[in-house]
Amino acid sequence: MRGSAVRLGLMAAPVAFFAVFFAYPVTAIVGRGLQVDGVWRLGRIGEVLADPDILDVLWFTTWQALASTALTLLIALPAAYVFARLDFPGKQLLRAVVTVPFVLPTVVVGTAFLALLGRGGLLDEVWGLRLDTSVWAILLAHVFFNYAVVVRTVGGLWSQLDPRQEEAARVLGAGRFAAWRRVTLPALVPAVAASALMVFLFTFTSFGVVQILGGPAYSTLEVEIYRQTAQLLDLPTAAVLTLVQFAAVGAILAVHAWTVRRRESALKLVDAARTSRPPRSAGQWTLLGGVLATVVLLILVPLGVLVERSLDGPGGYGFGYYRALRSTGASGGTFLVPPLEAVWNSLEYALVATAVALVVGGLAAAALTRRAGRLVRGFDALLMLPLGVSAVTVGFGFLITLDRPPLDLRTSWILVPLAQALVGVPFVVRTMLPVLRAVDGRLREAAAVLGASPLRAWREVDLPMVRRALLVAAGFAFAVSLGEFGATVFIARPDNPTLPVAVARLLGRAGDLNYGQAMALSTILMVVCAVSLLVLERVRPDRSVSGEF
Repeated sequence: MRGSAVRLGLMAAPVAFFAVFFAYPVTAIVGRGLQVDGVWRLGRIGEVLADPDILDVLWFTTWQALASTALTLLIALPAAYVFARLDFPGKQLLRAVVTVPFVLPTVVVGTAFLALLGRGGLLDEVWGLRLDTSVWAILLAHVFFNYAVVVRTVGGLWSQLDPRQEEAARVLGAGRFAAWRRVTLPALVPAVAASALMVFLFTFTSFGVVQILGGPAYSTLEVEIYRQTAQLLDLPTAAVLTLVQFAAVGAILAVHAWTVRRRESALKLVDAARTSRPPRSAGQWTLLGGVLATVVLLILVPLGVLVERSLDGPGGYGFGYYRALRSTGASGGTFLVPPLEAVWNSLEYALVATAVALVVGGLAAAALTRRAGRLVRGFDALLMLPLGVSAVTVGFGFLITLDRPPLDLRTSWILVPLAQALVGVPFVVRTMLPVLRAVDGRLREAAAVLGASPLRAWREVDLPMVRRALLVAAGFAFAVSLGEFGATVFIARPDNPTLPVAVARLLGRAGDLNYGQAMALSTILMVVCAVSLLVLERVRPDRSVSGEF
């Protein structure tokens, strides 16, 4: 009874946060679309779903998300092993580089891949090959975005698994692969499933990448919702598509919760620093080389295109586009303030959003640590819904709901970090939960027997073990806050734009100067993210708390 009360107490703040800043805006926008003069017009749902064009959009959205998830896992899991088990020079820098793509605005990455794969791009110039307006361009861009999700989520847990358990299986006669399959793989299943879920949700709701690289032939639900809302002004159709997206995501989360719950078990965790060793065998060196080659081709080449374009001015290579960011006149009246101020706005918003996401997500993860009934499992799935619901819907919903007391926040700066925190919370929960559930419950029971309160038991037992996971979660929350675009573009004030919003505004205006400034801002965003993540990577948990569990 005491445990249930504590769990419900921990759930109170996350439930209130999601009810006010997610459920209320989304419900309001859907209601406006399906109500006419206060009367529900549910027949519109059948009309929209009977449209062959809408069915084609649903089919493409689903299968491209499945293909993107499978391809990302195939390419990123070897890197998760390399970062978890191998120690090599430049590892921290490389880990930060791998995470940078995840925060870039989708419109920028779509443009970069278009420069690589489209007319006049690198492949076109070297081999005469064009992949733009093709599914392959979309899939590669999705892998580029989500590579870090698998590497950091799976690698974070993998680095804390005691390798001696696998070594013991080999001593008993199991081969290297058999020992890994029977000992390590089952322990990694929750983290792999969590990362696969996040990748699927992001690709299922893909917007900028599909819009730029897919051309008129391909459209996801997110693209179609935007088209119906902003271009055709057909709010009823957009509302139906939002409900379809919501139902699909809810079904996926329910299946995920059921499959992962059947595989969770207590694990033996150790300090990550004790599991990392320099490469010794030829196979490890080969794997390390393959991962480095993948990072160069998949990540560094597209990022290099952005840097090159930011320096390629009308008079030759230089920093002209960067200097133009310091004034409002150079952008042709696009901004009320110099575009460079978007850097500081983004950092301030991201720091506040990270703090909110850590508090809300940390409480939620603590509440979900122990297995419980359907109510708590439903709460687990609820936390992931912001990743699968249209950001266009959420942002527009903020505008039409948070405009009157006691929640009149339209003119408040806090509205932007609150929207960004909605996307950060699921990453905090999914990063911390596998590690929290892996902690041996007998340690908590021993602390309780000795008189420790649940809060003190969590502080003394759980926190030292999950400190690294907490840092990884903070990094993810900060990264996604920096790059959030879909909802922020609706609510960011003209005098306080974020970096992604500033880039989109510049890309939306004709002229080489606006395009060059967009590339310069994108490069600044890359550098800011890389430096922030590198600083985070250098922070290590207290080595004094590194015993076996």
